[in-house]
Amino acid sequence: MIKYLIVLNAFLFFIFGCGSSGDISDLNPDERLKNALNLYTEEDFEDAAIEFEALLLQYPGSSIVDDAQYYFGMCKFYRDEYILAAYEFSKLVKNMPASEFVADAQLMLAESYYELSPNYNLDQKYTKKAIEEFQAFIDFFPLNEKVAEAESKISELNEKLARKEYTTAIIYQKLDYYTAAIKYFDAVTEIYHDTPYAPRAMYGKIQLLMDREREDEALAESKKFVRLYPEDENFEEVEELKNSLEAKLKGNYSFN
Repeated sequence: MIKYLIVLNAFLFFIFGCGSSGDISDLNPDERLKNALNLYTEEDFEDAAIEFEALLLQYPGSSIVDDAQYYFGMCKFYRDEYILAAYEFSKLVKNMPASEFVADAQLMLAESYYELSPNYNLDQKYTKKAIEEFQAFIDFFPLNEKVAEAESKISELNEKLARKEYTTAIIYQKLDYYTAAIKYFDAVTEIYHDTPYAPRAMYGKIQLLMDREREDEALAESKKFVRLYPEDENFEEVEELKNSLEAKLKGNYSFN
């Protein structure tokens, strides 16, 4: 225990006595915060992070702790340490719900995951997490001036997810795994119906159904396509197919 206290005291001495801003040991919490914010404003994010973390350790119950927590997260964000930034912002949102920084912290939590979102062909766990956090921001702060920005980024991220599903469907189609291809085409049209990949997916499904001579199903999909996507580049082709199938199937039923 004594050894632990010696190590802890040495660490605290290093943090509080060896900061880059000189001798600040006699400053009160507000003055310490001002000093840290000056470093932040000067974009000295490394030293600012040290000072904000020191404030969090030394004054955990003070009125400036939420300021320190938020700007500590911002330092991590601007240093491209997005996973750490997300963690710090989430701490503020969960532990300091009355703080004036909660809305900004929730948005920056989403932005941190947004920055971690990779190319569409890679694992999309951070993309989905970013969407979840942007949506939480919209739900809890619907009147915030940055809601439109959050909605725009959700649309962008959903399009990335749609592209991944659509590309997977095309791969299965080329491999002649028709059932799997249709499954992924359906996922695009059902989950990402407001992205540019939805009409492409439905068009791809129609083509697959025709290739497999599943004309009843192709007709049903063609009717939906014509109703939902009148401006799509494939509209005329699908409408012509719909009319042809309707005439053919009507003739077959009449003959029977």
